[in-house]
Amino acid sequence: MPMRAVQSLIACCLAAWVCLGSQMGRATETGHPLAVGLSFDRPIDAGAAPLIVAMTDGLFSGERLNVTPNIVAGSPEAIASVASGASEFALVDLNELIRFRSQGSAPVKAVFVLFNKAPYAIVARKSRGIHVLSDIEGKTLGIAASDLSAGLWPALAHQNEIRLDQVKQSAISAAVREPMLSAGQVDAVTGFSYLSAVNLRDRGVPADDLAVLRFADYGCDAYGFAVIVNPAFAAKQPDAVKGFVRALIAGIGLTLRDEGHAVDQVLTQMEQGSRELELERLHAVVRDNIMTDEVNRNGLGGIDPARLERSIDQVGEGFKFAKRPHAADIFDDGFLPPRADRLIN
Repeated sequence: MPMRAVQSLIACCLAAWVCLGSQMGRATETGHPLAVGLSFDRPIDAGAAPLIVAMTDGLFSGERLNVTPNIVAGSPEAIASVASGASEFALVDLNELIRFRSQGSAPVKAVFVLFNKAPYAIVARKSRGIHVLSDIEGKTLGIAASDLSAGLWPALAHQNEIRLDQVKQSAISAAVREPMLSAGQVDAVTGFSYLSAVNLRDRGVPADDLAVLRFADYGCDAYGFAVIVNPAFAAKQPDAVKGFVRALIAGIGLTLRDEGHAVDQVLTQMEQGSRELELERLHAVVRDNIMTDEVNRNGLGGIDPARLERSIDQVGEGFKFAKRPHAADIFDDGFLPPRADRLIN
């Protein structure tokens, strides 16, 4: 074959390779978005509003990211999805990630903490004699084994000098938690404050009969939901991870400025949903979990390493570690913008 023909053939192959590369989802200088998957560990509700707003209001696309959401069955499955590369990102319970890393598993890390305080709570009926945490002695506590609040409960009880042998623990499924409490079959249940408490009010339990005993108010240092990333993806596409974080911060800002709009966007992702109920849920999440004193001081998304170390110990009290992880195994702050860009004015 003549040399000129060989050169032409090589040029054609190179052009085809470049075209194929752009079609495989790589962000290019021409503006093609990078396709990434985002796993949610439970059905979408107002607790995920900042991420939904980032998707629906063009904040991710403004960072040249084409984000495709999918729902999986719990944080362990979402973490496994990211570890395997099936999803690039996931929103998971950070304490489940602590358990995952304690097993010597893949080096998946969180890059942004959405819930600065975990939503774990004991939701009780005041009419059953429970007003503060110490009142739980002598009562029946329904515990759903699937909730990580069950694993942190022993540490919380020890910290508050509650005798566990004086609390009757009833193993229940998450599906019957609120019905059993509203029917009086148990005196209190473990769960998420913004889920169980709001759902119970929706079931007709008077708000003034509910005692919402948040673990964070009784010495629990745990962080809540956080965004994790596939380590190989983060190494190859660091700018994409930084762009994802920037879009999420912008999504939080928009959510805070117009909670009604944020809930309307969430409702587009729900098969059935009540605007009134999701607005109440979002109010609770923003107040109790996202916009905390620590966030107001230090900005969105980060962690206090000393606090995270304490929370790891608290998780380990309920779940025995094969190998205790450290804060640096759990969180990578290298993708966060400067503090000034993470403060909400």
